[in-house]
Amino acid sequence: MVRSIDDYYDIVGPRIIAEIHKKARKLYGKHIVHINSTSHGGGVAEMLLSLIPLMNDINVVTGWRVLNGNPDFYTITKKFHNGLQGEDFNFSEIKQQIYLETNEDFSQLTHLDHDCVIIHDPQPLPIIKFFKKNQPWIWRCHVDLTSPHQELWDFLKHFIVRYDYMIVSNEKYKKEDMPIPQHIICPAIDPMDPKNKEIDSELVNYTLDKFEIPHDKPLITQVSRFDKWKDPINVLKIFKNVKKKVDCRLVLCGSMASDDPEGVFIYEQVKEAAGNMLADKDVIITTVENDILVNALQSASSVIIQKSLKEGFGLTVTEALWKSKPVIASNVGGIPMQITDDEDGFLFDPQDLKGFENKTIELLEHPDLAIEIGKKGREKVKKNFLITRQIIDYLDELNNIINK
Repeated sequence: MVRSIDDYYDIVGPRIIAEIHKKARKLYGKHIVHINSTSHGGGVAEMLLSLIPLMNDINVVTGWRVLNGNPDFYTITKKFHNGLQGEDFNFSEIKQQIYLETNEDFSQLTHLDHDCVIIHDPQPLPIIKFFKKNQPWIWRCHVDLTSPHQELWDFLKHFIVRYDYMIVSNEKYKKEDMPIPQHIICPAIDPMDPKNKEIDSELVNYTLDKFEIPHDKPLITQVSRFDKWKDPINVLKIFKNVKKKVDCRLVLCGSMASDDPEGVFIYEQVKEAAGNMLADKDVIITTVENDILVNALQSASSVIIQKSLKEGFGLTVTEALWKSKPVIASNVGGIPMQITDDEDGFLFDPQDLKGFENKTIELLEHPDLAIEIGKKGREKVKKNFLITRQIIDYLDELNNIINK
């Protein structure tokens, strides 16, 4: 069922709903289109699935196009993704050629006669080169740009400077060498989505039983794509030491996004590292893409871990905080925007495995502390990181760029 902005009235209150309608008035009848590289898997697709119907509901006509590429293209753009987050790689001419040709081919399959075009992340970035630009274009980058691979960044800048605006998720991601306006929009979750809507304990237990996840012991959970930046191998190391002190289970729940060819390789590495712990069900690994399962896991968990090495923002952190769960996370990327250490969650250097271990043990042994921290985390999400907040931010940017 397509949701209406009115469905959020009881969650965020009348002032927020009124503000959204007020900001939408100058955009009535305008046509906006978003373009990204996948229709499912990962935070961008999830946000668009919520954002676009709600924008249409407030009479800002909004569409969505998905760039279609072959496996070679997605292998290359995964390297680009990693390169933007600082990883070195062989930046060859053939990679550039495949990247550009895929975008040029896609430009022949779609028409962009909209009032504003919003491009997400590096995969469809150069598509702007292959259109006669008759409207403002926005590049929305969701990854950590603090220390990109320099040769790659210099290459991508040739396309970025064609854009009218660049939107990032964090003040730290703004680039001094980028001569176009740069703005911040924080990612957000949809509290009405099956992944985040409150579910009762009966459904939680039924769902865990259905997917053969025992819940007779405290659960520690990390929900993330199987990606080296999520550091699942070290999550296993942390768990092994935690279990020596507190009898518990670890669940690693991750999807396989269609634009991430490394996922299967990382998944196999994690299975090998888990070894006998899988047979004993001390560790449970699942790749099932099921929003209710994610909801049930986060709702049932005693502790949520987000052990990222790099993180553009980290919507899995937002989801867990919304469910009033204590989150222990890496102090990287956009995660510190969501968590104030020792107040509404806990932050550690990603190399500080002992810190993760000790805090996990403390929370398992002191459930009252976990409850107190969890309540504070939910309040922060309600104020800053729900889809209604993101709609307001998008409306502000669209008004600035279309109606200035």
